[in-house]
Amino acid sequence: MIIYLHGFDSSSPGNYEKIMQLKFIDDDVRFVNYSTLHPRHDMQFLLNEVHKLVSESKDETPLICGVGLGGYWAERIGFLCGIKQAIFNPNLFPYENMTGKIDRPEEYEDIATKCVENFRLKNKGNCLVFLSTQDEVLDSNRSAETLSPFYDVVWDENETHKFKKIAHHLQRLKVFKVE
Repeated sequence: MIIYLHGFDSSSPGNYEKIMQLKFIDDDVRFVNYSTLHPRHDMQFLLNEVHKLVSESKDETPLICGVGLGGYWAERIGFLCGIKQAIFNPNLFPYENMTGKIDRPEEYEDIATKCVENFRLKNKGNCLVFLSTQDEVLDSNRSAETLSPFYDVVWDENETHKFKKIAHHLQRLKVFKVE
């Protein structure tokens, strides 16, 4: 089973395209839709929803994937639910760049302080990071500096922030999911 978390733009047609690409790895791809506007509510909802999906699944190696803001959540929720994560251009600092887009961006900073201390150290090796050199929204180098001490980082020279095509990374994802 692969659980897919969309980014800030939940209605983007790119979400469907990525889900269809992920089906080449696993037929059971679950799209989890969340509000994006209320971080504390989103965290509780995602935690409950992913825990339920993992509990009901017979897959011994479920994977959670997220793009952009979905990457922020996939890393945390995957860690808390004990499953591997794959994140594409994750928005690691939404409290800095979501101002004006959501009601309370500062809630992301609050969530960070409430999460398990040093969670990335405890999650080391359980997340695979894909970063685009062409990301027009986020600073990929800053993301790499933050995440590379804990996770493998794969650079993509062609994709933009929304990472429309993940097909050329599917083999790497497939190996990561089951190893």
